[in-house]
Amino acid sequence: MTPAARSLVPMAFVKSVPASIAFYRVLGFQVGNTFAAQGSEEPTWAYLQAGKAQLMLALASHPVVAAQQAVCFYVYCDDVAAMRDELIAKGVSAGPITTPFYAPRGEFRIQDPDGYGIFVMHT
Repeated sequence: MTPAARSLVPMAFVKSVPASIAFYRVLGFQVGNTFAAQGSEEPTWAYLQAGKAQLMLALASHPVVAAQQAVCFYVYCDDVAAMRDELIAKGVSAGPITTPFYAPRGEFRIQDPDGYGIFVMHT
């Protein structure tokens, strides 16, 4: 039998690991682990998890330019409208719910502090 990957964990380079941790906590992510490079008082890397979803964050060594982010993240939930309402109540700017062919129950877009596009849609 050929070995096969069992999961894939994206790592996003960010301006501030603590600010990104705070943002992703609003989406339900919990911190699994952090690391602070020698001489740093704040984490420079973090591993986050929400259910089966996983994300690593690492302090960027170069400026993070929102318009140049070449990746988007999809977050799945059970109730798109309720999730949107909850995020707005917590101060997150959320776009309108749309229903493209691949998301007949709807999706909406938000951005993290570094401009990464996050689409929230039904599971």
